[in-house]
Amino acid sequence: MNLPASPNGARRSVGWGALRDLAPHLWPAGNPGARGRVLLAIALLTGAKLATVFVPLLFKRLVDLFATPHDTPIVLPIALVVGYGVLRVAAIAFAELRDAVFAKVAQRAIRTVALKTFRHLHSLSLAFHLERQTGGLSRAIERGTNGIDTLLTFMLFNIVPTLVEIALVCGILWAFFDISYAAVTLLCVIGYIAYTLSITEWRIKYRRQMNETDQEANTRAIDSLLNYETVKHFGNEQYEANRFDQALARYERASVASKSSLSLLNIGQAGIIGIGLAVLMLMAGRGVIAGRLTVGDFV
Repeated sequence: MNLPASPNGARRSVGWGALRDLAPHLWPAGNPGARGRVLLAIALLTGAKLATVFVPLLFKRLVDLFATPHDTPIVLPIALVVGYGVLRVAAIAFAELRDAVFAKVAQRAIRTVALKTFRHLHSLSLAFHLERQTGGLSRAIERGTNGIDTLLTFMLFNIVPTLVEIALVCGILWAFFDISYAAVTLLCVIGYIAYTLSITEWRIKYRRQMNETDQEANTRAIDSLLNYETVKHFGNEQYEANRFDQALARYERASVASKSSLSLLNIGQAGIIGIGLAVLMLMAGRGVIAGRLTVGDFV
């Protein structure tokens, strides 16, 4: 017995299908220049992550040097301060250079997909084009092409690198302190991810309603203007205005719900980070009082 697929399952498959369709653009066949840019972007990403991880380690050394004065050559604190500043700049510079290097790959993917979509539209039947949903169609194409850059960047620079960075940070905390610090950090991150996924899964319906009602409003506005002569001939200006306002009202309700749910998401995320940070600070504070940790370790 074949049961109909659930809407949620269908939406997930469509989402993963989009990622699968875009994945080849991260490693374009027959384009060594684009592949070189991807490799360079990954190298810059690695540099940015390493710089970000080592910044607090240098800061710890600086705090310890100034918190416990002793006969240290003046060149050492200066070298640490300069190194700290260089790492701060490097973390930002590598991230910006990564985006600049990857921009050509992303824009080429946008161009390729947009051209493919344009050709597909010309291959559709006359009946489709006679429906005259030009406004909504152009809005959907615009939203889709703008999302390609975000999806490609997410696929290459967010998932695996973030997991690696989490593992690296937990390993450093374990090595410098003990496993309890790494465990608290890992639990905090897991709670953050779980909360974000659950709330996002719940609020995505409001974002979808926003997109649909925005597309509906654009469809009614553009198509009404394209048929200006017909509207004026039958004196339907007020009717068209009412239809447009109804679409805007639905968009307004969806937008308010989306922004309210986003505030709930942000508050929860901040709460999880705040609780994890407070626990770590209590643990580190006890270590400083007991003499096991330095002020730099606490910082």
